[in-house]
Amino acid sequence: MDPSVRSRVISNALRLGVHPFMDRIPGHAGSIRTARSTVDAASLLMRHTPRVRFHALQDPGVESGEPPVTGEWVVARDAEAAPGAILYLHGGGYVICSPRTHRSITARLTLDTNLPVLVPRYRLAPEHPFPAPLEDAVAAYRWLLARGVPADGIVLAGDSAGGHLAAALTGEICRTGLPSPAGVVLFSPWVDLTCELSAQAHARDPYISARSARRVARLVVGPNGFDDPRVALLTCAWTNTPPVLIQVGGAEVLLPEAEALAEALTAAGADCELQVWNGQMHVFQLLNRVLPEASAAMRDTARFITAVTEPARTKSAA
Repeated sequence: MDPSVRSRVISNALRLGVHPFMDRIPGHAGSIRTARSTVDAASLLMRHTPRVRFHALQDPGVESGEPPVTGEWVVARDAEAAPGAILYLHGGGYVICSPRTHRSITARLTLDTNLPVLVPRYRLAPEHPFPAPLEDAVAAYRWLLARGVPADGIVLAGDSAGGHLAAALTGEICRTGLPSPAGVVLFSPWVDLTCELSAQAHARDPYISARSARRVARLVVGPNGFDDPRVALLTCAWTNTPPVLIQVGGAEVLLPEAEALAEALTAAGADCELQVWNGQMHVFQLLNRVLPEASAAMRDTARFITAVTEPARTKSAA
């Protein structure tokens, strides 16, 4: 199906107004701070549905010895108690954005699934290079388990760099023997931080470029470089991986990375569904209140989450 008129208009506007800026932004701490301030200021102007409540979370982690868990709970006002939760890891190249910037997705998730959404404020690079974000994600997952949320009722989700983090968290859960979550949802995941795959892509991405992503990636990995096996998703064993849904835009530079991850997961025996949305840009789901394709993608996501968490719901009702 061809992209909607709205989709084409927004993509063209981004290609003309945002892509040149993103492609040339320097990869150093000063430019990152400026980008953070700009994005945070813009997020304050975003309106959100009154059907959803946002609760600040601040757990120092003193008792558990884990890193502190901070962020927010996103809950539908009329939602009944459900035996599960969504752990959402926001994107932003590991260097910008916050739980607030991704409320259009997290609010839609809680409304469509009736599950609360935990959005941790994980540490960002370059001040805190990898694996600091992964340590925070593991702490958030352990936090849910410690408060009685059943693992088979938890879905891990994330977009872009948050998609990389959600996938890395899935691998870390398998390696450390933590209870496996019910499923994983990845929106436009940044799979290959070396950017070798995206550099070969021919898509006219209206938002990001492989060149800019590579500059940011050097800040993300820090002094450890790209040798940390937790960074390299395509070489993970992916044993005992729960069902995975990957959604990616057909017009984005990260499409080859999403396809490669789906192939690796399928080869390892995982149940992986890859959806390529024709003509869509990077993390188009953020515009689910504007784009019909984004709204449809969120409905598909809700169906997947409902299906994989059904055993936990049934068990709770028995």
